[in-house]
Amino acid sequence: MKRIMTGIAAAALTASSAGSQVVSTAEGQARLIESPDPKLAANKKLVWDMYRHIVQGGHAELVERFFTPEYLQHNPNVASGRDALAAFLRGSRPARPIEPIVTLPIVNIIAEGDYVVVLSERPMKDEKGEPYVTSWFDFYRIENGLIAEHWDPALKSAEMLKFDPNMMRK
Repeated sequence: MKRIMTGIAAAALTASSAGSQVVSTAEGQARLIESPDPKLAANKKLVWDMYRHIVQGGHAELVERFFTPEYLQHNPNVASGRDALAAFLRGSRPARPIEPIVTLPIVNIIAEGDYVVVLSERPMKDEKGEPYVTSWFDFYRIENGLIAEHWDPALKSAEMLKFDPNMMRK
């Protein structure tokens, strides 16, 4: 795991240090999920599709398509388990049309073995209410073609539970 994290971190740093920008076109996102390794391409596509259907689409009824029943959630604001995730989605966002691309400001999608990391931008406001943009990551472990585990840098906070559709870019 340490070797995988080191490799993914190095790739993410290389992407960000090279002046990477948000990838917001269908063609650009298609390139992000490509890989000469079919397993890595499938893992990246699974996560990319999950973002479109679940994260931004809010389709709780589709969680079985993307997550294992025993799904482990390392975000302190969301309980583990596929059913708990569906309940969280129903309570945090309305179902919306499924977009052909991810509108979240994605910088890169990187896969290694059974792991996929999504690097994105996240608009935030400081304590004075001034807007700024920070980097965000979501790290997934894939098991038998489904998402089995998720990590992100979320802090325990009621503010983290709010879904803000303005976070998505069009």
